[in-house]
Amino acid sequence: MNGDTQRLCSLGDVPDGGARVVDRAGQPVILVRRGDSVWGYVNRCPHFSVRLDFEEGQVSCYRGQVLMCAHHSALFRFEDGRCIEGPCAGAALDAVEVRVDATWSVVGL
Repeated sequence: MNGDTQRLCSLGDVPDGGARVVDRAGQPVILVRRGDSVWGYVNRCPHFSVRLDFEEGQVSCYRGQVLMCAHHSALFRFEDGRCIEGPCAGAALDAVEVRVDATWSVVGL
């Protein structure tokens, strides 16, 4: 890894079909996973700029497809962070570029 990447966690630390909150340079980031694919988003709902987790680190996911804002029940797709239902429908989460490296670590770019 070069100086621009940061190891966030192991792939296995993110539940398949679920989420994990990690710290990236002092900012809470939600990682969501489906199989070997992982996406990262700033832990902030576009509706009122509140955290998506009600209790720190506890993010609700539904059917391994969407994550839910604990405050407004808005639903966001894993693959692009777009809100498909709720008070901010059509808005999207702020993406954080991540990838899985050769050691099965999730790294932020």
